[in-house]
Amino acid sequence: MRVILTAAAVLLAAPAAAQHSMPVDQASREQIRRAGAEVLFWSQAQRDASFRRMEKLFPTVTIKAGGKVRPLPAGTPLSVPAADVDKYIADQNIAGLIVLQDGKVRLERYARGFGPMGRWTSFSVAKSLTSTLFGAAVKDGKLKLSDPVTRFIPEMKGSAYDGVTVQQVLTMSSGAAWNENYADPKSDVAQMFSRPVAANEDVIVAYMKTLGRAAAPGTKFNYNTGETNLAGTILRRAVGMPISRYASLKVWRPYGMEADAYWQVDEHGREIAGCCVSMRLRDYARIGQLTLENGRGLLTPGWVKDATSIHVPFPQQPGWGYGYFWWVQPGGYRASGIFGQQIWMDPARHVVIATVAAWPKAVDDKMAADRQAFFHRLAEATAR
Repeated sequence: MRVILTAAAVLLAAPAAAQHSMPVDQASREQIRRAGAEVLFWSQAQRDASFRRMEKLFPTVTIKAGGKVRPLPAGTPLSVPAADVDKYIADQNIAGLIVLQDGKVRLERYARGFGPMGRWTSFSVAKSLTSTLFGAAVKDGKLKLSDPVTRFIPEMKGSAYDGVTVQQVLTMSSGAAWNENYADPKSDVAQMFSRPVAANEDVIVAYMKTLGRAAAPGTKFNYNTGETNLAGTILRRAVGMPISRYASLKVWRPYGMEADAYWQVDEHGREIAGCCVSMRLRDYARIGQLTLENGRGLLTPGWVKDATSIHVPFPQQPGWGYGYFWWVQPGGYRASGIFGQQIWMDPARHVVIATVAAWPKAVDDKMAADRQAFFHRLAEATAR
C-alpha cells in the first residue's frame, strides 16, 4: 500500500503549517508495527524481491521531483577490468553501482534484475539525507544546533533527552540507552514501532521518552536509529511541514533529482527519518554530488564541511569518527545503510560512488571491508 499526499498538502502555495501527517489504515498500522522485526529477518529471496519495491509493501509519502533534471553526462569509462567489476557485483549481491567524477558518470552497472528506472530502499542512507535537511533548516533560521531537544519536543522533559541539544542528537551522543543489535528481535531498533500509541501521540517520541540514560550528554557515541527518527520530529516541528515536502522544496526540486522518491512512514503517516527512502540509483549519486558541491547554495554556508567533520572520534580507529549523521574516515565520508547500501565521497578526487545491494546479513564486517577496498580501487582508477 502507498499513502499518497493530498493535493492540498503538496501545493507549493500551501501554508507552512500544512498537514504534518496522513492517516494510515488499521491494517497498515499492524504491518508497520511488525516491520522492524520482520524485515531484518527476511530470507535472501525476500530481500531480492522486496528492497526494490518497499513503497508497494509499506505505507509511504512522496518526495516530489521537479521538472528540471540535473544532468549526469557520460565521462571517460574507468579502466577497471569488466571481469573484476562483475566479480565484485556477484560477491556483494549488488543491484546497482555508479561512479561519478566531477559530476560525470564513469561507471554505471545494474544487476539482479534491477535497472536505472527502478527504485531501491536506502535503509540508513536516509539518515544522511535527514542531516542535509537540517542544513537547509539552519539556513532558513528554523533552528540552531545549540537548541535543546525540549524546545521542539516538550514531551521529552524529564526523559533521557532532557538537557540534550540538537547537535548531540545529530552526532548520536545524547547518552540515551539504546540497543541497535539487528540480530536481536527484542532490540530497540526492532521494537521501536511495535507498540500501539494514541492518535495524538508522536510514535517515536512515545518510545524514545521511555529510554534510560547510559552516559552524560555529549560524552559517548552510540549508534541509534531511534535518535535519527527523533531528529525527524524535531525537523518537522521546526520547519512546520512534513519532512518529505521539505525535502522536495529544499533538495529534490532545486537540485534536480530525476524522479520522485518514496519515504516510509510510521503508523500516523509521519516519515521515518532514520530509514527507508526508495529512490533511483542516479539520485543516490546526486545526493553525494550535492555534498561535493558544498550544498550548492541550498544549505547554510559551511554546513557540508561541518556535517562531514569528526565531532565524535572513534579512539580505536584514528582518523575515523562520526559527523552529523555522516560517517567520516580517512580520505572521505559516507552515508551507509544495512544490507549494503552506501554513498561514498572522495572529495580530493571529486568522486562519488553509490551502490545498492541485498547483502545476506544486515551488517557484515568482511563484506564492508571488501567494499571499501574496491571503492578505493575505483577512486584510484579515476586518476588514469
